[in-house]
Amino acid sequence: MDAYDKGPRDEPVGPDGSSAPDGADRPSVPDEAVAPSASRGAEEAPEAEGECEALTKGEAPEEHEAHGPGGGSSVGGGSSVDDGSSTDGGPPLGPPTGIAGLPRGYQLAAALALALVAVTVCVHLGMMFLHVAPANTVSKEHGKKIYDWVYPEFEQNWKLFAPNPLQQNVAVQARAQLRTADGGRRVTDWYDLSAQDGAAIDHNVLPSHTQQNELRRAWDFFVSTHDTQNRPTGLRGEISERYVRRIVLLRIDRQEPLARGESIDQVQVRSRTTGVRPPKWSDEKPNVKPVLRLLPWWSVTPDDLPLADDARARRDVAAEGSGAR
Repeated sequence: MDAYDKGPRDEPVGPDGSSAPDGADRPSVPDEAVAPSASRGAEEAPEAEGECEALTKGEAPEEHEAHGPGGGSSVGGGSSVDDGSSTDGGPPLGPPTGIAGLPRGYQLAAALALALVAVTVCVHLGMMFLHVAPANTVSKEHGKKIYDWVYPEFEQNWKLFAPNPLQQNVAVQARAQLRTADGGRRVTDWYDLSAQDGAAIDHNVLPSHTQQNELRRAWDFFVSTHDTQNRPTGLRGEISERYVRRIVLLRIDRQEPLARGESIDQVQVRSRTTGVRPPKWSDEKPNVKPVLRLLPWWSVTPDDLPLADDARARRDVAAEGSGAR
């Protein structure tokens, strides 16, 4: 049938659905508008029929195929490619690692070690907090335990962060008066104890706490408990004197071993304080002249002797052992 033949389908329809009356003007349709639409409808009709038939059979049309991760198509959301992944699409599960991968016994040991470390850290932080915090009920009640925990390894002082840090070099020197076997007396040379500690620290990767702080702390303790006339200012003054005296006895006995029949009768200590020179860019002009402080002779008491005697006995035993070898 020709597209321009008139028939029932070609009657124009009005707005209310009725056909236009005879003799009414009908709009003319150009050939270019009619031919393409007719041909397009003819081409799309088989495709639509094919889609309807596929949907009736339960198959998905080609344009609705879902592509999986590997490029394969899947129908109904299921994957047609087995790539070894888990069913929920996550990565493959490997063997457990870390503590979970250890045997049961090792897991318990690791858990106990971690718990012990955690408890130790908490106790240490608590002790340090109570040590630096103002006096309170807990620190007053357990003051000795806190002191024993902190000193000497975890000693705290604020000299480095003070407005005016320590800017002096202090050298502590000592000598002794010996009583000889024939009843005479002789005086030893001055020994620079601070220089000996410094020489032991130099080029030492792990210097001992004794070499670093024993003599320095003892001298700071003495200076803080005595006036400029070397008189004690409180009950701790006598304790500081005994502390310094016993350190001096041990050091002198190490430097100058006593001969048979000799004994240390008295010791004397002095200090030499020198200011640290400021850097070149500083405008400070400190006094770098050394300041000497000479203490009176201290008599060695029986309470001081066991320390030196024990050190001498250990040294003699070591010397005999090396001679026997």
